Amino acid sequence: MKKFMMMAMMAAAATTAFGQDALVKEAKKLNSKKEFDAAMQTLAPALTSSETIDKAAAWNLQSNIAYDKFMAIQTKDAENQISKKNEAYDTLGMYQAAVTAWEAALKCDELDQLPDAKGKVKLNFRSGAQNRFKNHGVALVQAGQFFYQKKDNEQALKAWALYVGMKETPIFAEMNDFPRDPFFADIAYYAAFLSYQLKDYAQAEKYAHITVEADPSKAADANEILIFSKKESMKTPEDSLAYVNMVKKLHKEDPNEDRYFNLLMEFYTRGNNPAALNAWIAEEVQSNPGNKMVWALKGEAEMNAEKWDEAVESYQKAIEIDPEFVQCVFNAGRCYYASAMELQSKLADKNGMITNENRAKVVEVVEKAEGFYVRARELDPSRSICNWAYPLYQIYYFKKDNAKMKELEAIDPSLAQ
Repeated sequence: MKKFMMMAMMAAAATTAFGQDALVKEAKKLNSKKEFDAAMQTLAPALTSSETIDKAAAWNLQSNIAYDKFMAIQTKDAENQISKKNEAYDTLGMYQAAVTAWEAALKCDELDQLPDAKGKVKLNFRSGAQNRFKNHGVALVQAGQFFYQKKDNEQALKAWALYVGMKETPIFAEMNDFPRDPFFADIAYYAAFLSYQLKDYAQAEKYAHITVEADPSKAADANEILIFSKKESMKTPEDSLAYVNMVKKLHKEDPNEDRYFNLLMEFYTRGNNPAALNAWIAEEVQSNPGNKMVWALKGEAEMNAEKWDEAVESYQKAIEIDPEFVQCVFNAGRCYYASAMELQSKLADKNGMITNENRAKVVEVVEKAEGFYVRARELDPSRSICNWAYPLYQIYYFKKDNAKMKELEAIDPSLAQ
């Protein structure tokens, strides 16, 4: 009885295996009749069944069917153009087949590399794949363009990613004469861009790196994707450190590129960590003393800490680099005025009274503030960047200069209220 059951099970397994083998044969027949969709539909169960005798051969057939479909539609398109006929043809099917053919070839090669029962590897299909797909990259690029125009970004990315990765696959890795068209870096960049749009930040970084390696002239655009991918994927302190170190590296390599400095400034100023901010500012002052924004940022940090003299010195450095840097001119005035009020409080007695001699010392500092505010007024008469009218009015009020107060009131009546 037991022997009979074992024989029955073996017979069932053989029948199943024979069934899958029959599907492969039937799919071949349908393909020879150019019934491509029916052939792939027939073959589909054999691709996933564990009973298929030669899975690599099945996937090779899938690749052949898809490739034949692609070529048949492409040939019809070419004939239409030559004959100037306007017959419809399946563009979508053509590009889907282009992608499927190469994906199936990759799966076939993966299975073809598995050792046989004796532990040996015999590549039966790689040579054929190399000959067939050596110049297939153009079809994948065109497929990506087609899907992108149809706003199918996922399919566009799939096609372009397959194209970019062709040379690195085992099929072509050892081929020295594998062709790369002059648009390789462009397609790598598009793959990075679409990956970023689809929020696959790891893949976006991967293709951004490939872009820069292929064409260093595209580094600025690729690095932007790289930076924002890192930024969007920050979740842990380690992620933040990786992000800021990457931007620092890019900033060091290209100190004249403002976007890197601006990103670092955003990172440190929003980090609510004054010590880290000041440490970075110190690094920047040392490495990029000609950058006016470094001195402006240093002045702002010192002003916020009420270190008036240090802040004025930093703002003066920025103004030396750019005499029309109106924000720094205005802020230097603010620091001098705050310093004057601090001095007045220090020199006044317990009743708030101050001697004429000490008042003169305060006025001297106030007039320094006045000089900067007047300069800010000259640089920004419309007050579009900084509102110098109110602080300048305060100074004229302190100095009891009624004529100049009236002049400012004419400009801004709210000052008289």
